[in-house]
Amino acid sequence: MSTFIAAFVVLLLFFVLMSIGYIVKQKSIAGSCGGLGALGIDKACDCDDPCDKRKAKMAEEERREKLTKDRII
Repeated sequence: MSTFIAAFVVLLLFFVLMSIGYIVKQKSIAGSCGGLGALGIDKACDCDDPCDKRKAKMAEEERREKLTKDRII
């Protein structure tokens, strides 16, 4: 039982430390350097025509990019 409690305390300590790091840095947790990008795959699905949700996301990204490009200040 003491091993379980010690493991739980250590795990809880790591969660607390990661939470403090997130709060201090204001940066989200990033993935590794691997994944689909390392294989040369741009997106998870290889369909020719993106779904409506993806089209909306791409349009929003394009709108934000245009707004930052045309920004006066």
